[in-house]
This record gives sequence, structure tokens and C-alpha cells, in this order.
Amino acid sequence: MNYKNLGRTDISVSQICLGTMTWGTQNSEAEAHEQMDYALHKGVNFFDTAEMYPTTPVGAETQGRTEEYIGTWFEKTGKRKDVVLATKVAGPGRDYLRGGQGADAANIRAAIDASLKRLKTDYIDLYQVHWPNRGHFHFRQNWRYNPFTQDREKTIANITDILETMGELVKAGKIRAIGLSNETTWGIQKYLTIAEQKGLPRVVTTQNEYNLLYRHFDLDLAELSHHEDVGLLAYSPLAAGLLTGKYVGGARPAGSRGSINADLGGRLQPLQEAPVKAYLEIAAKYHLDPAKLAIAYCLTKPFMTSVIIGATTAAQLETDIAAADVTLPQEAIAEIEAVHRLYPLPI
Repeated sequence: MNYKNLGRTDISVSQICLGTMTWGTQNSEAEAHEQMDYALHKGVNFFDTAEMYPTTPVGAETQGRTEEYIGTWFEKTGKRKDVVLATKVAGPGRDYLRGGQGADAANIRAAIDASLKRLKTDYIDLYQVHWPNRGHFHFRQNWRYNPFTQDREKTIANITDILETMGELVKAGKIRAIGLSNETTWGIQKYLTIAEQKGLPRVVTTQNEYNLLYRHFDLDLAELSHHEDVGLLAYSPLAAGLLTGKYVGGARPAGSRGSINADLGGRLQPLQEAPVKAYLEIAAKYHLDPAKLAIAYCLTKPFMTSVIIGATTAAQLETDIAAADVTLPQEAIAEIEAVHRLYPLPI
């Protein structure tokens, strides 16, 4: 397992991050504990969660349960100091989370105190804004994205408010570092600029989707990452399971995310069929599990701080973590790039 620092901090994290969003719906508390035990044993020291987890589905009835499972594991094992723990405050739109107001001073303070209680800890290593208040193009919203409706003054005021609140929480010892999620290049840079102007905490990472079918980060976000040391925490490296091949030909395996979430968050649609089959052929040619190919490719990117994996079975977890040991041949990478050129945005 290789490790990288979060931004310009001295916080070192494994290049595989244990995602947790299935814990509490698709996975039981016992299974969550087993996953944490195994991941830590294999050198994964980085766990990512959120106040709104679990997902698939999300809802008021289960909200916060994932953090509770992590908290009981910390309590049982005493291994809090062995883990770099990341969680998130929700953006707007979820009525059951403080009326769906999103991230601002009052909501961040309420959210982090509730998370700390559930997690049975007194600090968060990386605290992230799950999605922006102003709107964004992630979650397949790029097809109707319209930034021209955003209020300029309100947006700047909100970013400043978030940074000032995060700064207070850092001084209070509740947060070690701050990050963003589902952010844009302009948004990240504005956080950096305001933080520099006002002496506030610097954003160290952004958690955005990145996989063989969705590579938006390769462009202007990669440039920002290089110049500003804001690394990517890539979520959905398997495109919600598409890249494993489990949904080829309309298959819907029992218990899979696709059997619960009909379109996998907009990913499961006809345009993805051809590139998925092409990537499966590359994996077969080089005698690699398709999941290992997909994750190993993500790990080749210089902007990658950590790839967030998510598993519902022990076998999936073992395969995903083992991708860290795969070195892709240059010929395989070239073939992947050729497929990407043919199908640049299939989801």
C-alpha cells in the first residue's frame, strides 16, 4: 500500500480509501466492522463517510447509521488513532437534514457535533462539504447545468461563511483539515483565494467522481490540482459497479446496487454498454479482474490522493484493495486511452 499526504498537510493516507455508504442498508453493523478490520489489516488507514449515509437508498430512517457503525467499531477496537477519518456535512435539498438548508455556519456546527457523537470521537481528520449550496454539475446534472442563475454575492458570502466556521472548528480541535466534494474548478479556487486572503484553513482535497467512464477531472481540475496541491479523492471508481461487468446485457444481480437503484444514479443507460465491453476486453486480454483494472488505472493519475472503494461483500473488498498492487502495462494504458477517445462521456 502506498500513501500520500492530504494537500500540504502532514496527514498521510493510504491510496485506497474505505468507502462506507452501504453500511446500514446493504451491509449490517457486523459486516461493517469486518470490513474495517480487514481494510486496516491490509494497510488502508483512510475511511470516508458522511452524515447522510447510508445510501441505496437514502432516507430519514437510516440517516447517520453509517457513522454510528464506525463509532461502535472505534469503541470496540480502540483504534481511532490508527485511522484517518473523513466525513461530510450535507449540501442543500435533504429536508430531513435540518430542513435541507445546506452548509452554513449554524448547520456546520450542528452537523459536526452530531457526527462526532455518532462516531464516538472528539475530532474529524478531514471535514468536507458534500456538495455546494449554489448548485453544480455532478450527479449527472451536467446535461442541465446552468451557472448563470447563481447569485454572485450570495455565493461568495456562503463560501466565506463556511471557511470562517471551519477555521473556528480547527482552532477548537474538532477538525484537522478541510475538503470539498462535488466541486468545480472555480469553486475550489475561490475557497483557496478567500482562505489565503483571510488566513483561514486551506482546502486540501476535493472528492469528485472519477472512473474510466467519467474523466472530467483530467482537464482544468487536474491543472488546479497540480498548481495548488488539492488532491482528488475519487468516488465511484467502478462507476457504481458498471465496470465490473455485472450489468452487461441488462443483468441485475440480486442484492446489487442496480437491483435497488434502477439507473445507478443516471449511469445505467445504453451509451455505456460499448465502452464497458471494451474495457472488459482489455481486462481479459491482460488477465486482470475488471475491478482491478479500473481502480489501478485511477491510481496512475498524478492528481490522485486516494481512490474510494465501496464493497458489499468480503470478496469485493479483497479484490478492490488488491488493485493497489497492480501495475498496468503501458500497452494496457494505451488501449484504455484509445477507448476513452472513442467514448469520452458515455454516462
